[in-house]
This record gives sequence, C-alpha cells and structure tokens, in this order.
Amino acid sequence: MGKVAVGAAVVCAAAVCAAAALVVRHRMKSSGKWSRAVAMLKEFEEKCGTPSSKLKQVADALTVEMHAGLASDGGSKLKMLISYVDNLPTGSCLERMIKVSREKNCDEKGMFYALDLGGTNFRVLRVHLGGKESRVVKQEFEEVSIPPQLMTGSSDELFDYIASALAKFVATESDSLHVSPGRQRELGFTFSFPIKQTSISSGTLMKWTKGFTVEDTVGEDVVAELTKAMERVGLDMRVAALVNDTVGTLAGGRYNNPDVVAAVILGTGTNAAYVERAHAIPKWHGLLPKSEEMVINMEWGNFQSSHFPLTEYDQELDAGTLNPGEQIFEKMISGMYLGEVVRRVLCKMAEEAAIFGDTVPPKLKTPFILRTPHMSAMHHDTSPDLKVVATNLKDILEISNTSLKLRKLIIELCDIVATRGARLSAAGIAGILKKLGRDTVKDGEKQRSVVALDGGLYEHYTKFRTCMENTLRELLGEEVFGNIAVEHSNDGSGIGAALLAASHSQYIEVEES
Repeated sequence: MGKVAVGAAVVCAAAVCAAAALVVRHRMKSSGKWSRAVAMLKEFEEKCGTPSSKLKQVADALTVEMHAGLASDGGSKLKMLISYVDNLPTGSCLERMIKVSREKNCDEKGMFYALDLGGTNFRVLRVHLGGKESRVVKQEFEEVSIPPQLMTGSSDELFDYIASALAKFVATESDSLHVSPGRQRELGFTFSFPIKQTSISSGTLMKWTKGFTVEDTVGEDVVAELTKAMERVGLDMRVAALVNDTVGTLAGGRYNNPDVVAAVILGTGTNAAYVERAHAIPKWHGLLPKSEEMVINMEWGNFQSSHFPLTEYDQELDAGTLNPGEQIFEKMISGMYLGEVVRRVLCKMAEEAAIFGDTVPPKLKTPFILRTPHMSAMHHDTSPDLKVVATNLKDILEISNTSLKLRKLIIELCDIVATRGARLSAAGIAGILKKLGRDTVKDGEKQRSVVALDGGLYEHYTKFRTCMENTLRELLGEEVFGNIAVEHSNDGSGIGAALLAASHSQYIEVEES
C-alpha cells in the first residue's frame, strides 16, 4: 500500500473515530438530560405525596378550622358563611329538605327561573315544577360566555350584560311554559363567589375569585346590583333566593335524596356546603330556626394547612395569581389550576433537561395555556402510540416530533397532579363527615350519608373522580364507607336555585289564605 493510501486510511479512520465519539458524547448528553428529567419527575412525585397518614391530618385540620369558623367571623381561613337557608324544598312544604320550619300545606309548583354565575360562563334556566308528585316536569337552559373585558370592567357593565341575556331567554317562553297571569317571575340566583349573606335574598360580595376583578361590586349587595340591571333592561323579575352553587347543589341533591348531608363542587373552582345543627354555630346570634338546622357555605377553597404537600411550582403559581396567599386548597385541587401546575413542571423540565430540544417552546411559557381538559385528555390516552398526547402537544403548545417515552413521562406527570388533587379532595370530604359525626359506625347503627357532587372536573375527569372515591374509602374504612355514597348531582346548583326560589316564593302566603 502506498504512503498516500495509508495516509488516507489513517485520516479516514480518525474521522470515523471522531464521528463515533461525537455520537457517543451526544448520546451521553441526551442520556444525562433524560436522567435529569426523570429525576425531576421523581422529586416532584415525592413532594406531592399524599399517604393516608398525611390525608388524615388534613381532614383533622379541616374539622378544627370548621369549628373555628363557626365560632366567630375571622376566626378561621374557612369563612363558614351562614346561608340563611334553613328550609329547602322536597316537593312539598310539609316535607322540607331540612326539618319543617314552616307548616304550610302547599307543593312547590309553577315555573321558576335560575341564574347560575360561577365562572367564565353563566347559565340561565327555566324550570317547571309539578309539586311532590310530578317533581321537575320540564327544564330549559342556555349557557352564555362572559367577554373577558367584562370580568375586569365595571359592575353595571357586567350585570347589564347578564340581565340582557336573561331577558332574551325569558322572551323565548312558550305557550306551555310561562308564569301564571298576574304573577311576577321569580328567580333563584346562584352566585358562586364569597358573599356575606344578610338574608335569603340579599348578600354583599366579599371578594372576587376565578379571575374576576370588578372592584366596584365588592361590598355591594349582588341582588340589588342584578335587580337594578334587570330594571334597566325592562325585565320584571324578583330574586327570591340568593345561594352559593354548593348550597344550590345541596338543595337539588336533597330534593332527590333525603340522605344528602353535604354538597361539594369540583369544577373551575371548588367549594363545599353542609347541613349544620344550629346550636353548633356560636356566631349565630339570631333566633334559632324551628328546624334547628342551618346550611353552612364553607368557602373551603381558602382552607390552608401545614400538612399540604406544596411544591415550588405551587408557590410560583400562587405568587402569580390575582390573590396570592389565598385559595390555596382551590389552587391544589380545582380545574382552573391543575393543568397550569402540569405546564409549569414541563416548562422547568424544558429549561433544565431540554425535554423538547435545545430551546424552550415559546407557547409553553404562556400561563394557563394548558387547561385541565387538555390534561385530562392526555391522562386518559390509552392508544399504543399515545396519539392524543402528541396531538395536544402539537395543537396547544406547537410541539412536534415527541418520542413515545416523553409522552409516557407526560402522562405520569398528569397522574401525579391529578392524584394529589383527588386525594386532597377526599380528605376534605372526610373532614366534613367527621365534623358531622358520620366518620364512624356507632353500635352497628346504619346511618346513611350521601354527598352530592357537581362540577366539570368531577363529571368529566374520570381518573380524578375514581381516585377521589377510592381515597375516601381508604380514609374511612370499609365498614364506614358502606354507609357513605357519593352521587353526581347533575346541574344541581341551577335546579337547586330554582327550587329555592319556589320554596321562598312571595306567593306561598297568597296560596295559604
């Protein structure tokens, strides 16, 4: 072999060795980055841990805070608001949902409206009640989106928009579904924000949540604001009952099942309400209701405990919200925030472990771009190549060409976040049952307790729902759980508000005379 050929061979071999070294280094580098991503996921999972012992501490802490909130206003992070609802409909005024507080021989009959305002959409409903025998004969509803600018605008602008939509809906009444001649239309108003209730049909807004910042409504009576708006649009309608969505769900749930003792909303936001013994409410200074019971609106989204499995991602999320330091429980378990926690973890992995390449995808940096329905869709993906995960990454975050192992990692991340939220939700329910003394079986007594659940998160996120129910069984034990039921109260808050409007109708007295 000539010198030239030998030289060429040496150069060639050197080039091959160099290329091989580059490949090895690249693989080592990629392997190192992937190991970092896996380590980050493992660390996050450990910090999100919710063993039974920790959940029982959370449940106990909730019970303690419930007692404190009932003792005095400001005594707890839980507001434990008195709803002024001590009699709820069951189809007959002789058989109230809570023990009889007014002995009247009448059925809830007729047509009533409900307005359900609790997030970026609101619903208007028309419900035809047929009394004890026929129950809910017919219902119609319409959902309306609130333009983003109205969520941060003036009170008049927001309520005028709502009243106009309500007036348009009223105009669609059919001949077979309308109020009796000479009667004013009556409305149950479900208002799913913290209010200081002053009567069954009045309450002042304490603060906005869920992205609303209509400052001139704070401190005002929301029924008065709606009534003025209805007058401005020429709609003759009386607000007969003002309720929180959980109180409405409790009403709707107990209307169908007398064993319902509490209601929980798990949707964009979260809250709980339950029936309390009136003598167990030290801050109640009025006359004790004849029923000796009162529905309490917990506002449990603001619950806080040192036992919460908080992470750096939760703390960063909280710091960037409109209400830092508040609604911590809600930020860990509700639909508004679960997807955002997943996004923040993915963003940190993209920065520190380059899971999407050398640059962080620009869309991934956008807060709240990854919504919980997207997270749920990915979490439930069972296709062999995890096509749903790939499609969501591409359509929402503009991330293409992801590997199968990366998609699997993303599903694991969704599972960690959903599991933590579901198990904490179960701990909250266990805390309420403990406060009611329904977390034990006394002398073989079979005391059935039903919790009515509503909200898109509970209804549509199957893995979340299943995990929550299994965790409640784990916390209570088989014997106690045998007496507990969790039931979906579909559209409970809307129907419940209409039912409450019926049971507090101004025409009950007229019918009695």
